[in-house]
Amino acid sequence: MDSDADIRRIVEYALAEDVGPGDVTSTAIIPPSTHLRGVFLVKAPGVIAGLGVVGRVFAAVDEAIRYEPLVEEGTPVAPGDVVARVEGDGPGVLIAERVALNFLQRMSGIASRTRQYVEAVRGTRAQILDTRKTVPGLRTLDKMAVALGGGTNHRIGLFDMVLIKDNHIEAAGGITPAVRMVRERVEGLAIEVEVESLEQFDEALGLGVDRIMLDNMDLDTMREAVRRRGKAPVEIEASGGITLDTVAGVAATGVDLISVGDLTHSVRALDVSLDITLSMGGKR
Repeated sequence: MDSDADIRRIVEYALAEDVGPGDVTSTAIIPPSTHLRGVFLVKAPGVIAGLGVVGRVFAAVDEAIRYEPLVEEGTPVAPGDVVARVEGDGPGVLIAERVALNFLQRMSGIASRTRQYVEAVRGTRAQILDTRKTVPGLRTLDKMAVALGGGTNHRIGLFDMVLIKDNHIEAAGGITPAVRMVRERVEGLAIEVEVESLEQFDEALGLGVDRIMLDNMDLDTMREAVRRRGKAPVEIEASGGITLDTVAGVAATGVDLISVGDLTHSVRALDVSLDITLSMGGKR
């Protein structure tokens, strides 16, 4: 997937959705000679993400708008921090404002939540993974935000990794035939198998797959799976209903990866505002 082209498409669609044929209010009231300056002000603690996307929004509205991020992506922020500034003549800044804030707030919310999970498992071997539980059309941005929060991206979609789940296993008649079918028909991609019991784990382990997902297992069962792996070159991923309250216990079992749908499916936006001042008659 071409992420740059995908981001451009997302920005263009968001502006078309919000602006349509034009901002009737701003263009009626704000003359071209008006100079607007604005700062992006953080109002809650978190991790900032999406500054680059914000710049693309302003550029798409008016290439003459001057936009400057003031912190690096993935930086922890606190209330009162100014993370970027923008200025331009005419209504362009106001036209872009809502779309820019929507991207910045959502991506920062994802990065902030991800950082909480990453900190909760610090000192263990576990990496925090995202999932495909993203807003349709925004997966590229959601996964960018996870990475900026310190998480690791799982597969992008159904095309870049094999993940054999319960329905596939049932359709194939078992784990072994499912893996065999994939190896006969798919080349060059890692193979992961989802298992629901230690018996299934042992079967997948014996097939030499790349990764085994432990689905909704309790902690004792996870620990036993890790023990049974021994020195086999296979990653073990834990998945299923994992929360910020339970993730540390899961990490302590010795699993390599923990996938968390909560990173993207229930996002709480980070509170960031764009505070604007204007002067009539052009730049001063």
